[in-house]
Amino acid sequence: MRTPEFFQTHGKNHFPGYLGIEILEVAPKRLTARLQIETHHLAPNGFLHAATVVALADTACGYGCVATLPEDAKNFTTVELKTNFLGTARRGAIHCEAVLVHGGRTTQVWDATVRDEGNHKVIALFRCTQMIMYK
Repeated sequence: MRTPEFFQTHGKNHFPGYLGIEILEVAPKRLTARLQIETHHLAPNGFLHAATVVALADTACGYGCVATLPEDAKNFTTVELKTNFLGTARRGAIHCEAVLVHGGRTTQVWDATVRDEGNHKVIALFRCTQMIMYK
């Protein structure tokens, strides 16, 4: 099983690292992450930018996919994603829990719930499908 430290190092010089995404826990079929909200995560209207929320959820699901790839798989790519926004945040941090819903040989489906870390309110529900790639 890959560790949170592995993913922190893996994403450091890439988009997840740039955004400041922190990986908290990697467990079988589950991964949790968080993001401390900074000004650059906000839209010009002062609310959390939707792309910030999607990036956190997609990263959590993608890293979860990497942690659960079949032994002979080489990689994955996202083939579909959907997000329902139920709220927002302006400060503090957001927390994401990603859970494997379907773990097949050719696809994985992940659900993620993004919450305001301060009041635990759900701000987004996210689902993605990952295509598993082999050599």
